[in-house]
Amino acid sequence: MAAVFLDRDGTIGGTGGGVHPLDFTLYAYAANAIRKLNEHNIKVFLLTNQSWVGMGKFTEEELLLGFQRMQETLKREQAFLDGIYYCPHSPDDHCVCRKPSPFLLFQAEAEHGLHLDECYVVGDRTSDLQAANAVQAKKILVLTGRGTHTLERLKRVQKDAQPDVVATDVLKTVEFGHPGQRLIIIRH
Repeated sequence: MAAVFLDRDGTIGGTGGGVHPLDFTLYAYAANAIRKLNEHNIKVFLLTNQSWVGMGKFTEEELLLGFQRMQETLKREQAFLDGIYYCPHSPDDHCVCRKPSPFLLFQAEAEHGLHLDECYVVGDRTSDLQAANAVQAKKILVLTGRGTHTLERLKRVQKDAQPDVVATDVLKTVEFGHPGQRLIIIRH
């Protein structure tokens, strides 16, 4: 089974950097993109590093409340996430779950019977692309958040994280991954 994993900050909302979960807002088009995937019976998961928990800038309880509020916002727009996978650790913790580690992708695979090589990881950072690469998932870079900076950086270094598709934003990822063509993910 295929699925789409969406990064949070800079991909479906926020600024591309850390933001307090109670201040997080979705981009205006994000719910529409998620709803389109839902309508095609494609599982949609959030896949996010939330290192500010590990740094003590907010609590895990606040993070979970932020996720709940996000789900409520999506529900009002007739959209939903099938699951949320997050790493609460700081980079200094050297944990196994922080992207670019594929740990959370493997966890989702086991819990939902996915075939990761049929899945898509959509994000604005190199770590999103590297996590996708580690499991042979399709890599989609969005130019929102830190995406433009990431694309420029990828032109110079990190050949292991080259995106399969570059899209303006997450809605264009669903609608027009290539000029004039829909992505395969919407055809399932």
